[in-house]
Amino acid sequence: MMTSLFSSFDPSSKMTQLNWIMMISPMMIMPMNFWLKKSRSNMLKKLIEKKISMEMWNNTKHKEMLMMTMSVFFIIMIINLMGLFPYTFTPTSHPSISMSMAVPMWLMLMIYGWMNFTKKMFIHLLPTGTPSAIMPMMIIIETTGNIIRPLSLSIRLTANMIAGHLLMTLLGNINEMNQVMFILPIQMMLMTFETAISTIQAYVFATLLSLYSSEIP
Repeated sequence: MMTSLFSSFDPSSKMTQLNWIMMISPMMIMPMNFWLKKSRSNMLKKLIEKKISMEMWNNTKHKEMLMMTMSVFFIIMIINLMGLFPYTFTPTSHPSISMSMAVPMWLMLMIYGWMNFTKKMFIHLLPTGTPSAIMPMMIIIETTGNIIRPLSLSIRLTANMIAGHLLMTLLGNINEMNQVMFILPIQMMLMTFETAISTIQAYVFATLLSLYSSEIP
């Protein structure tokens, strides 16, 4: 029995800790090179990878960053979708997991950019055509916005995962027979909506990373 509404995000159970099981689930699902013939899931993965990589290529011309963002997209998407199954844990609903993905990647971009392209990184802090009177204020605003980027990446992912799962938990606690027929269609619609949200949030996370890397020459 849950002690509070947010205990639905508690990964512990009577049998084992589901934290690491859910975190390594993409490693068990994504490798598909052990099959003699390409499966439908492999063909679907290649199709998604082709479509997403074409869109990411418009944001960044760095091949290394393109490979990294594609890997992050698939990892987050699989983790989010696996969290929709009953009696499973969604690691991305915890800020510690989302921050551990956002901060190192943002820090990597900042260290690489400032060490190799210092002058051009300074140019990005001041938009073209800014009046002289507000130049110091614009530099402070751009610097602050740059610093909070990993926070916004992680909080956006965490908040979207928590919101839908809380609503599903609330509807799942309604067990009266006279309300089940009314709640069941809503739960099915919400499950479809959460499936879309899980994919969209992975796409948003990867797209924003590629956009951040586009500022680095």
